[in-house]
Amino acid sequence: MVTRIFYAGDLHGSTVCWRKFLNAANKYNANVLILNGDLTGKGIIPIVKMGEGKYFTSFLGKEYHLKNRREVEEIKEKIESASLYSLVADEDEIRELQGNKERLTKIFEDLIVERLEKWLNLIENRVNKDVKIIVSPGNDDYFCIDDVLKECERVIYPLNKVVYVDNHHPMISYEYTNPTPWNTPREKPEEELKKDLEKLFKMVHDYENLICMFHCPPFDSAIDTAPKLDKDKRIVGGAFGIVKIPVGSKAVRECIEKYQPQIGLHSHIHESPGLTKIGRTICINPGSEYTEGILSGYVIDLDPKGITKRFHIRG
Repeated sequence: MVTRIFYAGDLHGSTVCWRKFLNAANKYNANVLILNGDLTGKGIIPIVKMGEGKYFTSFLGKEYHLKNRREVEEIKEKIESASLYSLVADEDEIRELQGNKERLTKIFEDLIVERLEKWLNLIENRVNKDVKIIVSPGNDDYFCIDDVLKECERVIYPLNKVVYVDNHHPMISYEYTNPTPWNTPREKPEEELKKDLEKLFKMVHDYENLICMFHCPPFDSAIDTAPKLDKDKRIVGGAFGIVKIPVGSKAVRECIEKYQPQIGLHSHIHESPGLTKIGRTICINPGSEYTEGILSGYVIDLDPKGITKRFHIRG
């Protein structure tokens, strides 16, 4: 019997892409939906109360002078469509938040949880109950999302355990990455990654049919290539354009080379969609175009012997 997986990652707060992810179950006749991390959006856009029922915000380089709550709700929808969060507050509150990092972080986490709960509530009317939905955090995700995922009856939270995608394919999952320039919530040095990964591999014995959903791709695998940044986090250019370098994890690569699982499901590096092989292991990165509202993913057909079909989609 063939199991059809729809696989994606790195939605970064895009409600448009989440809806498309859920709809993929019907569109591609998938038995399993797998999302590999980074559900969290990138920031908050303040909508400032100006008095007398008027509001102001600056969004994507354009200023908006809003005359009523209806216009506020419309701009909030536009902000959500751009994968960001909105906060309505007066000028004093905005100034206070600028100097209170702890409170600002709490508000950001509340907005993250609110949107994720909204996403999860969409499942019931969009995805048949016989479809398995597996959702893992990624390195950009605040820890506040974990309990929300665990509490959702329709979602399998895959961390720190073995999940069976079907009767033949166990899967282990890991959300941390090697250090990035952005100091994201879930990063570790390579030596710590290696220790964690070794513990995960000890949880299974069937490496021949094993699927590894590791958010970070293996180092120097062609699916981990990103623009090189200087010390000020600016993209480095060269004689032939933007300089690109491998930024994946050496620990992930070493473990894949050592244990040779059947499949590596990765994400994290938006610019490097594709498929590559490390020994017998097929490693996949769907890439991400969430800022455009485009969902990138892979449809993967599995039978007891392995992948029988796979294709990349954008839409």
